[in-house]
Parts: sequence; C-alpha cells; structure tokens
Amino acid sequence: MGTIKLVALDMDGTLLNDRQEISSENAKWIRKAMDAGVTVCFATGRGFPSALPYAEQLKLDTPMITVNGGEIWSRPHVLHKRTLMSAVTVERLHKLALQHPECWYWAYTTMDIYNKEKWIKPAGDYESHHWLKFGYYTEDAEMLGAILKETSTWGGLEITNSSPMNLELNPEGVSKAAAIRELCTLLGIEMSQVAAMGDSMNDIAMIREAGLGIAMGNAQDEVKAAADAVTVTNEEDAVAHLIRDYVLKG
Repeated sequence: MGTIKLVALDMDGTLLNDRQEISSENAKWIRKAMDAGVTVCFATGRGFPSALPYAEQLKLDTPMITVNGGEIWSRPHVLHKRTLMSAVTVERLHKLALQHPECWYWAYTTMDIYNKEKWIKPAGDYESHHWLKFGYYTEDAEMLGAILKETSTWGGLEITNSSPMNLELNPEGVSKAAAIRELCTLLGIEMSQVAAMGDSMNDIAMIREAGLGIAMGNAQDEVKAAADAVTVTNEEDAVAHLIRDYVLKG
C-alpha cells in the first residue's frame, strides 16, 4: 500500500449512522483529510440527488460515484460518465418483480426513482426513460434467493446488494470498483493509493481492489472476509477511525 491519496466511502451503513446523519467526528476527520491533500469521494448505491446534500454538507467539491458506479461525477453536477441499463432489461426485471407480488422493487432513471407504488406511466413505456439500476427488496429469503437464481442465468448484469434483504442490479461491468479505476485515471493515481470502506456486497469489489480495503464492524460477513481490516460500526465514527488510524496515521 502506498500513500493514500483517495478515500472512497460508501454512504448507508458506512459514512451515515442509522439516523442517516454524518457524525461531527466523521465530518471533522474528512475535513482533516481534505486539508492534507487527500481526495474524499462518495461511492454509493444512492442516486445523485440523494447523495448531493451530504456532499454539500461536507463542502466536498470532489468526484462522486453514484448508483453503484452507473454514474461517475468529476465533481458535483459535472458528469464524467454514465452507463445506462437497456429498457429491454428493465422490462424483464419489472415483469419478474410482478411475479412476486409481496416483493418491493424500485428503479433509478437519470431523472427519477420509480417503485412498486409509483411506476412509470404509461406502465409499459420503458423506452421513454434512461435507466440506471433496478432493485428488489424482501424479507423472504426464499423469494430473494429465487429472484437471484433467475436473474443470475440471464447474463449482462452485475448483481450485488446494499443489505442482506435486497438485490441491486446494474449493467455488466458497472461497479464501484470500476468507477474508482476510472477516477484513478482522472486523478493520475494508482489503485494502490486508494482506501475504500463499506458494509455490503456492492462494496466488496472496491474493497478487494483498493490498496486498503476496510469493512465496517456492521458489514456482511463476506465483506469482512474480503477486507484488509475490519473497523467499528457506523454508529461509532468508523470513517474518523479510517482517516485517523490508516490514512493520516495520527
């Protein structure tokens, strides 16, 4: 591991506590990292509109990775790259969701978020939207397993999760790790100079590929197994620990 020049942070379950807040301690150490010349960026499954207020709160004018890497922003409001999901794929994913009436589902477009309660109108007009990501949520493990088994046979998809009770689907090749590689090219740095932190399966590739991969104390077991180290939980200022103990080293 070289000197860390980029810190890539998952948001939910990582940077944010369970009340969807950035703690004052995390904010303080993010500012210390920025003041030391380290770039701090979000790498989130969230869409840009819901990630932006947190970037503004921290006064970050740095790159952002949103919708699991489906969008890469060179800085807030400046889009560098976007990878769309085909309307045909979204139609297929939606029809699979409808076969499981108890399952919650949602989909991101470049303009909006649609879900089980608020779907596109007219309902079959998939082609009129620019799709980014599709998701399923259910507490029925058997149902989730059946959806995973089905979608895994289709090909052309990156299938991860942001909690043990959901599935998140992006176009094949789209991941937070791939987006970070792209950012490294933009910033003129190496992956060995990246620290990445997260808690879920959509974080696992970036945790494996970064020079330093840190799993949250509240992370899923597979994420912990892939990490170089496991830290405290999102309720215990984990980002502050990362920056203080590993990036700035005191």
